Order: sequence, then structure tokens, then C-alpha cells
Amino acid sequence: MNKKILTAALLGGLAFAQAASAQDFDDRWYLTGSAGFNFQDSDRTTNDAPFVTLGLGKFISPNWSLDGELNYQNPNFDDNQDLNWSQYGASIDLRRHFISEGRGWNPYLLMGLGYQKSEEEYNNFPSPDSPGERKDGNFAAKLGVGLQTTFDKRVAVRAEVAYRGDFDDKSVAAADESWFGDVLASVGVVIPLGPPPAAAVVAPPPVAPSCADLDDDGDGVNNCDDKCPNSQPGQTIGPDGCPVPVSIDLKGVNFDFDKSNLRPDAVAILSEATEILKRYPDLRVEVAGHTDSKGTDAYNQKLSERRATAVYNYLTKNGVDAGRLAGPIGYGESRPIAPNTNPDGSDNPEGRAKNRRTELNVQN
Repeated sequence: MNKKILTAALLGGLAFAQAASAQDFDDRWYLTGSAGFNFQDSDRTTNDAPFVTLGLGKFISPNWSLDGELNYQNPNFDDNQDLNWSQYGASIDLRRHFISEGRGWNPYLLMGLGYQKSEEEYNNFPSPDSPGERKDGNFAAKLGVGLQTTFDKRVAVRAEVAYRGDFDDKSVAAADESWFGDVLASVGVVIPLGPPPAAAVVAPPPVAPSCADLDDDGDGVNNCDDKCPNSQPGQTIGPDGCPVPVSIDLKGVNFDFDKSNLRPDAVAILSEATEILKRYPDLRVEVAGHTDSKGTDAYNQKLSERRATAVYNYLTKNGVDAGRLAGPIGYGESRPIAPNTNPDGSDNPEGRAKNRRTELNVQN
């Protein structure tokens, strides 16, 4: 039963070590091996003897390591060199390391629990089975101190002194004893498995975004190019970040009565409108013609279409892509911007002149 408990504890401890691994320290598994001298408890009446260990472990935090270790020693008795008391077992050893940056050797404290097996030979004369042999197992506990080098080199070195309490209460040679205390002094090696962990990569400080990456007013034009940084939602915005008028003012592009040909003063205004359209290449406009109320509806509809066509042709001949123009569309006399007659019913020449016009209405 004791052996099963120890085995479960050993496997559980190693599983814990695996689960506790982290990347801010060297958490590789390592093999350990050591050789030393076991100063036997005098109550055993055995000679001091060499011993060896073999283990597997890892650091579970920057300052704590956990090892599973096997040990073996085979001392003989003082009064009969032909009789031996073999002792071997397994333990889980927890070490608290006191590591200082730049120091080659670092001290540690050791605490361990284990299971020790005894095979004790004794004089059983005159029995033909002499020497007799007692086989038994029991818990053991260990405390110690040591020094260990770092993993800067391929192999670390460990020097250790420990006191092990062996709770063996069935000895033949020391029948009155319920436990023994042995002192273990050893030197060993710690061999990491696998390549060393990669050094943590320190992320560079975040780069402050440039104006080309920012658009504070959300108009789709970056801050570097935005000449109107406070534009409002819903406005039509040009490539310079400034609002584009919903209707390009063609005030002055009016027509003589019953005419659709462009007057010289209208050409100058259309030239300015052409430059606006070239400045905002994503802008689409409707070319709309209008008339006053003199004449029949059908006649005025045709006349408004001819006026819109005159402006349309001017724009396309002067470099405006026809794909950006809706129309030409005539609205006849249906959309006056000024009264065609005065309140007393008399004719209003100024109002009629304003209504004989062409407009560019922004579509996007």
C-alpha cells in the first residue's frame, strides 16, 4: 500500500510540474545524476557507504524545482563484512532556489518525501538458510541544503548535503529502533533536455499614428489632406475634405427669350463650373434646363431640353466625362425660381429672365 501511495504521489508531482510550466524562466525537463557518501546512522551498526541517484525534474517557477529521484546504497555491517543492508528507494524532492542575477552558484533548500526499501542480511546460523534476509519498505523524509550552478552552460552542477529519516521499525540488527537518520553528501549534474527557451521578445513601443492614418471628422479624407477638418455628417465631401455645394451655382447662365444658344456671359460662368467638376472627379451632376411660363407646356418642355443640351455639350467638350452627367433633362416651366407675373397679374420680366436657366444638381 505504501509503495502505491508513493508512486501516485510521484506521478502527481511530475504532472503538477508539467501543468505549472511557464515561459518567463527555463522550464525544460532535466535529468539528474549524483554520487556521494551515505553516513549511516550508528544504530544500524553498518559502515558508511557510497550511494548514487538518478532523477528527472524541472523548474515549476523561477525559484522552485520539483524532482523525482531514485537512490541506491549497499552498506555492510561493522562486525560482519560479508553481510549487507541494501537500501534503495524513490522520492519527490522540492527545492527552493535563491537565484541572484549574475551569480554562478546559487544556494537552495531541500524538502523531500519518499519510500525506502530495505534488504537486510543477518546471521541465521545454524539454520541452513543462513544468512537470512529481511525485506521491508517504509516512508522516508529528507531535509537538506545545496548549491547549484545555472543553466548558462550545457550542464549544471549540484552539490548537496541532506538528512534523511528512514522510518524502518522492523530491523533485525537494531530491533529497538523505530527509525534511522542518515546523512547524505553528494555531487551531481543536472542536464537540461532540449534547446534553451527563446528569449522573450519585447514589443516595440507603439508608433504614434501619422495624420495620413487619421480621419478625425470621419469624412473619408485623412487629416493630412483634409482642408476642412470640421465637416458635418451628411455633407457631400470633395477630395480636399471640404463640403461640395449641393447645387453648383450657374447663376447668370440664362437664355434670351425663346433661345437655347449660350450667351458670352454664360460661357464664362460655365468655364468656372467646369473647373469645379474637374476639381472633384467623383462628383456626379444632373444637367437640367428650365423655361418661363410663356408658350405651351409642350413647347417649353422641348425648349428646356435644348437649353440643357447646350450646357451638357459645353461641359463634355471641355473635358467633363459624360459618365458623370445625368441628362440633359428638361423640366419646362414646371420649376420656376421666381414668379413669372406680379401679384396684380401683370408681366414680371425679371422673374421670367431668372426662370430661363440651366442648373447643375449634385447627385451624390
